[in-house]
Amino acid sequence: MKTIAATDARNRFGRLIDMAQSEPVRVQRRGRDVAVVLSSEEFRRLSEAASGRISPAVERLHAASAKRWAKVYKALAK
Repeated sequence: MKTIAATDARNRFGRLIDMAQSEPVRVQRRGRDVAVVLSSEEFRRLSEAASGRISPAVERLHAASAKRWAKVYKALAK
């Protein structure tokens, strides 16, 4: 991932956009990360990947919890 200073990002915004088309660009202010600029295509891909998916590990933990606490859940549902 490329890195650019916030001042350079502001002064060379067109270049920043061009850079973000090939890979995400980290924007730093005073040596600290403040933003990441990425292409709209990469944003769309990341959004689709994140929407509606639950980690298999989380699903296993939920199933184990539901099984373990089933009697409690049934009692509370009454």
